[in-house]
Amino acid sequence: MNIEEIIDKVNEILVEEFEVDAEVIEADKNLKQTLDLDSLDYVDLVVIIESNFGVKLVEADFVGMVTFQDFYNIINNKIAAKNA
Repeated sequence: MNIEEIIDKVNEILVEEFEVDAEVIEADKNLKQTLDLDSLDYVDLVVIIESNFGVKLVEADFVGMVTFQDFYNIINNKIAAKNA
């Protein structure tokens, strides 16, 4: 799975599961401010991402994560590490 496929899938999840307007999702935008999700929504997001991509996300993965691109890169790196 390449980065473009990851971006498409993550954005699809955000639109379908969290009713985010697709137009507000931009790689360089602040993820937390744009999504305005509560803590339970973030738990749901982690579970959905883990089940869709077959990776395990931990709290340390989110340290320093600011933008959507950061989030995509975390998933991409996890997939690459799993397949290495």
